[in-house]
Amino acid sequence: MSKNTMIVLAVGTLLFAFFTCAGMGAYIYITRPVYNPNVAETQVAQMINDALTQTQMAQAPTMAPILLPSSTATSPSLPPPPTPLPSATPPPPIIFTSTPAFPQIWVSMDTNCRVGPGKVYDRVGFLLVGQVSEIYGRNPNGDYWYIRNLNQNTAYCWLWGAYATVSGNIAALPIFTPPPTPTPIPNFEVYYNNMDSCTNWWVDLRLENTGGMGFTSMTMTVRDLDTDITQTLYSEDFTDINGCSETFTKDSLSPGSKRIVSSPAFTYSLAGHDLRATVTLCSNPGQSGTCITKVIEFTP
Repeated sequence: MSKNTMIVLAVGTLLFAFFTCAGMGAYIYITRPVYNPNVAETQVAQMINDALTQTQMAQAPTMAPILLPSSTATSPSLPPPPTPLPSATPPPPIIFTSTPAFPQIWVSMDTNCRVGPGKVYDRVGFLLVGQVSEIYGRNPNGDYWYIRNLNQNTAYCWLWGAYATVSGNIAALPIFTPPPTPTPIPNFEVYYNNMDSCTNWWVDLRLENTGGMGFTSMTMTVRDLDTDITQTLYSEDFTDINGCSETFTKDSLSPGSKRIVSSPAFTYSLAGHDLRATVTLCSNPGQSGTCITKVIEFTP
């Protein structure tokens, strides 16, 4: 069934129901209109639109009017914003300074530390440049300091003060009696230094006392291994002859000291000759007491 046919049947049903309810008391002549399908569709569409419009109006919520405050109305006062706290400046750091309980000591040159105040005592440690130790006493002469031994070979040791700097109250330091000196052990080293001449020729040797005993007399023998000529010198002192003009003399060679000494002279140049020098140093004059001998070979 087409859409147009359905619309005509619906209209016809409505007219039939109307006249039936009225009783049909009189004849009514109705001029049947000519059916226009476009008009019918327009009327039905209009009826549907009217029904939808009434439904939407019934469902639309009622909006309450929005009242805006007038310019003369007093608005509620708001609390003022909090005032920002000022930036806190941190206090300067607290520097705690402590006064050391004992005076302190440091050195400008690495220095040995010994069991007593002197080179005759055994070395048990050292104080290096940059290290700091504490002072607990001093010797009667005031040239050695009794300090804490940083090397821990012994708890304490004696430091020579030649290269030392001290800080703190040293006036209150006790003065310690040095321990007994050990039995000195004599020793020395000998080295070829140079050849010298005036009217004759000789060699200069360098002596270094590396032991704990001083020497006061000397015997020196120089043998030319090429010519087998030997010259010997006995001396109660230590003399350095500098050419034809100067002579330097010392009467002893103390522990730790160094000295240039001149050999007995030869009548010819020793340059290029193989030489052997035998040196004997003695603790007492006249080549007596404790003596020790060293031998070296060299070629000027």
